[in-house]
Amino acid sequence: MSARDDTLARIRRNRPAGDHPLPEIPNFEPLVGDDLVAEFGERLKRMGGRIAAPVPGEDPFADVRERLDDSAVIASAVPEIAGNRDLSRVALPGDLADVDVAVVRAVFGVAETGSVLFTQDELQVNAVAYLAQHLVVLLDPADILVNIQAAYRRPDFGRAAYAVLHTGPSATADIEGVLIHGAQGVRSLTVILLPRA
Repeated sequence: MSARDDTLARIRRNRPAGDHPLPEIPNFEPLVGDDLVAEFGERLKRMGGRIAAPVPGEDPFADVRERLDDSAVIASAVPEIAGNRDLSRVALPGDLADVDVAVVRAVFGVAETGSVLFTQDELQVNAVAYLAQHLVVLLDPADILVNIQAAYRRPDFGRAAYAVLHTGPSATADIEGVLIHGAQGVRSLTVILLPRA
């Protein structure tokens, strides 16, 4: 028996009997105003992300069109834009190491933090949100929630085998407060406010 199997067996044997429901999530006073789209955008910008609100009738990808046109490898998990890297054919996460731009749709956004939620269904390959150089996220403005507590009440967490909240591009800061984006992951994150079809 491996050490892992032994540890898991001991946990199972020593687990307290009975039903142990999760604690109730309290309703906290919102820390944001009523305009959830504006609040989301403000917090996303604070975290180094960008937000784009397309003009009706015009190219919804206008703000990222140059980046898309200049990219050699685009992995798209959305029907709104075609990519040239088929995520359904990715055998290993490392196969995405050369992706310039990944385009995915968020389940929802959180106004309080400027975060977006992805599950394995949206990403198709979980690593695409970390290995791409640039991440373009489609978000329906109607899917912006007020705070993290509202997000945790959504069933998306319980149904998903994998769920992750992203807040801006990758970043790191040293002790003197020098902030560097794209240190360990995506170098930029752009959220396009685009209603679901």
